[in-house]
Amino acid sequence: MNRFSYARATSVADAVHLHSVTPHAQFLAGGTNLVDLMREDVLRPTAIIDITRLPLRDIEPTSQGGLRIGALASNSALAWDARVRERYPLITQAILAGASAQIRNAATVGGNLLQRTRCLYFYDPATCCNKRAPGTGCAALNGVNRMHAIFGASEQCIATHPSDLCVALEALDASVLIAGRNGSRTLPFDALHRLPGNTPHRETVLEEAELITAVEVPAEGYGQHATYLKLRDRQSYAFALVSVALGLRVEDGQIAALGCALGGVAHKPWRDRTAEAMLLGREASDTRAHEQFADAVVAHAAPRPGNAFKVELARRAIVRAFERALSGSPTASTQHDVREE
Repeated sequence: MNRFSYARATSVADAVHLHSVTPHAQFLAGGTNLVDLMREDVLRPTAIIDITRLPLRDIEPTSQGGLRIGALASNSALAWDARVRERYPLITQAILAGASAQIRNAATVGGNLLQRTRCLYFYDPATCCNKRAPGTGCAALNGVNRMHAIFGASEQCIATHPSDLCVALEALDASVLIAGRNGSRTLPFDALHRLPGNTPHRETVLEEAELITAVEVPAEGYGQHATYLKLRDRQSYAFALVSVALGLRVEDGQIAALGCALGGVAHKPWRDRTAEAMLLGREASDTRAHEQFADAVVAHAAPRPGNAFKVELARRAIVRAFERALSGSPTASTQHDVREE
């Protein structure tokens, strides 16, 4: 691990200032991803700016009826919050599907949004990786790419985003609050992460020294009909091959609103709003409509030989997610999952 300086920020403005005057600095929150990357010599920051003492842990209602989630709230605190479990079961289910209880206790919401890909080539400095070392090539293109992207990839990078929580937040139409040298701004969640294109090392639209301070979810949380379905090689401590976050609002037996996002398949949580529009006004129980929706989503897939199986896996996962979301109470399911932990 390389040598670095350390400073503890006393306020959001102080954190932004410290980062802006220190080249190659990194913010430290839970450290569950940053420390791993430093150990593996993937990241070599010259300075660490500790933001753990900043007042960004609160989960509180917004004036529009949603929730504002502080960026330093732990994943465990968010998953266990009574309002989240009742109104936003997608969030609770997604968090409990990821990592271990110990990691969830340390990991923060802001850090979850910014975690780096788990591509094995990215983590191996001896291999070519445009994300780690721009211009060196992408070893995954013709290498072991079973876990890699089938949507939105480029010839420069086919890595996937690893987060479970981000998939749920995408389906919920969340927004991200950001502080920087030029003041504060708010982004739709879908605008935070970038597709790789020719600059896969730029994973988000955050500018230098910008800091995520909170995430807001709207009043619509799909509390009655929602599910997070994660398909992986083993039941625990594994990243998704394909995951589906699905929330539905059903009125008079018809789909009045929905959000459906996929994980494990792209450089960012993947959502097809054009396909979603096809379902509005359709009978919620129409399984043929669910299949047509799934077919429309996977029609745009561009897999590699090693991950072509993900196309059919994603299609079936979407159909299964509709069945689960419409079958019962997501709150009861979430409580069962928590007890098993």
